[in-house]
Amino acid sequence: MATLSRAIPADRMAVLFAIMLVAAAGNTAMQSILPAIGAKLHIPDVWVSLAFSWSALLWVLTAPHWARQSDKRGRKALMALGITGFLSSMALCGLILWAGLSGWLAAGATFLLFALFRSLYGALGSAAPPAVQAYVAARTDPEERTQALSLVSSSFGLGTVIGPAVAPFFILPFVGLSGPLLVFALIGIFVLVMLRWRLPSDTPRFAARGAIAPYPTAGLSDTSRSDDEEGEEAEGADPQPPLRWSDRRPRPWLVAGLLGGQAQAMMLGVIGFLILDRLALRSDPDEGAAMTGIVMMAGAFATLLAQWGLIPLLKLTPRTAVLVGAALGAAGTLMTGLAEGLHAIIIGFALASLGFGLFRPGFTAGASLAVPRRDQGAVAGMTASINGSAYIVSPAIGVLLYNWHAMVAYGLMAGFCAILVLWGWSALRTDAPAPAETPR
Repeated sequence: MATLSRAIPADRMAVLFAIMLVAAAGNTAMQSILPAIGAKLHIPDVWVSLAFSWSALLWVLTAPHWARQSDKRGRKALMALGITGFLSSMALCGLILWAGLSGWLAAGATFLLFALFRSLYGALGSAAPPAVQAYVAARTDPEERTQALSLVSSSFGLGTVIGPAVAPFFILPFVGLSGPLLVFALIGIFVLVMLRWRLPSDTPRFAARGAIAPYPTAGLSDTSRSDDEEGEEAEGADPQPPLRWSDRRPRPWLVAGLLGGQAQAMMLGVIGFLILDRLALRSDPDEGAAMTGIVMMAGAFATLLAQWGLIPLLKLTPRTAVLVGAALGAAGTLMTGLAEGLHAIIIGFALASLGFGLFRPGFTAGASLAVPRRDQGAVAGMTASINGSAYIVSPAIGVLLYNWHAMVAYGLMAGFCAILVLWGWSALRTDAPAPAETPR
């Protein structure tokens, strides 16, 4: 932090860190409690899952727009817009759910209004992460930039761990299951005040545009580079044709990301409902939310172990990380689907999360290493799109199949992973080491 303070003072870095952390933690906290809320309101599971699909779709559609706006509208303004969208969504969703759980609104009306207010997070919340990245990149020298960006990016991954961990503590006597949403709205207000108070107006030292941020879910990470680096590298170079989705160099890695991403999205979408059913907690949603938080926290810590521990320690290549991660993901999802008790669910979900924690940075690094430096910004946008698109329909499909038969859903997840291992054994070819990834 002492090195960073010469470019950005520590108090301002703390505000930027908090913006990223809160945006991720609030979303994963909601993921851990919403299945229990749906059970209490007697809302079909698939509609609960579609509430997240709607938010993820809006995030994917609007994130590229906000990433392009950092120079035009100002980084501080975009951060404020993102935090305002986050806290407004949390507050309104919390109040609506409180009214519905208290019997003041019908269950159907409650969930329709919830989905409407949830759109504020998907449409506006995606403005904050690229603005934070661009703010840091525009105020740090090139030699300090990687460390500074890694610091703020790590808060995104840390938030995915903190969200499910603290959510059960915010299930309060008076507001019940809507408590976590209302508490995160209050935290968002505090962060917005600190942003307005501590961060100066935009006078950047360098031009910079923030990378597109993936939709924040427990266990999701990305290593997209900031576009400003590519702009500096490409300055003065001959114009090159844009990288296309049909390009053969990154295509195998993008296909790998698509296969593994579907499995991970389904796993995260189904786990809350599995816990309610296997532990017989449909009649006790508050306890179900607490158990879901414990399981998701174990999965998030397993993801951090993979990305912060195993990859740098073992110096895994992208190919090895993808194949080993997919194999562990297949084993973990099958173990979770067959589990009957809490301990077995935790072990299975943690094993699957460990596998996906290896797979995701492997596929991201492999796609990055497949193209030259001038195409890094384009391939980063492609991997971010692959990451986010998995959360649009796959969780809802997973829940539909789960309601038909649990092992149909978990068999499909394991099948995606198995196909990835078998196909990737010959299709994925690179011997370059996978960089140690900062989870986001």
